[in-house]
Amino acid sequence: MDQNLNDTGWRGSQEGWLEAAYSSLIDSGVDSVKILPLAKKLKLSRTSFYWFFKDREELLDALVQKWRDKNTGNLIKQSEAYAESLAEAMLNVFDCWLNKDLFDSQFEFAVRSWALQSSDILKEVQAADQTRVEALSKMFMRFGLKAVPADVRARTTYLVQIGYISMQSQEDIAVRMKRIPEYIAIYTGQIPQQRELDRFFARHGYKPG
Repeated sequence: MDQNLNDTGWRGSQEGWLEAAYSSLIDSGVDSVKILPLAKKLKLSRTSFYWFFKDREELLDALVQKWRDKNTGNLIKQSEAYAESLAEAMLNVFDCWLNKDLFDSQFEFAVRSWALQSSDILKEVQAADQTRVEALSKMFMRFGLKAVPADVRARTTYLVQIGYISMQSQEDIAVRMKRIPEYIAIYTGQIPQQRELDRFFARHGYKPG
């Protein structure tokens, strides 16, 4: 009877299935993203899955789209956000590295791990890398840099952060915040103004000691 109720009654939602898939990907990798284990996690029948997705591949495609929209989409938005200076523009980008709502580092790591076993996902990651570097390059050029220096600074900025993620580097927030002005100076060639740093610290709830 319980099985019948699950089949004919509440079937969850597309977002619920997607969130369960996301959690499994983060916790255990793509091989754990399978319909029956997800159904058990959600306490739903296996057949309810098919009300929202044609098959597992469609669910995996939705996961990739979620990653693309969040991590690539928000990085581009932050690179285009209003800033008085190049240093402040870079601080806008740094919001991504400190705010999981803008850029999900665990999701990034999981997708990059997935790419090690899937040529299709590797292409997705490579395309995202190119798109993100181009967005950062455009940000630099908006503040007067020529194409080649803008590209090099964009790559330096981006590849260091991907290194942080790939190495699963853990850094105390106070230590990281103290390092940020130096990072900004290295990446942009500009020392951030105190008012720019104050705004950045305030939106992340950090009070320098």
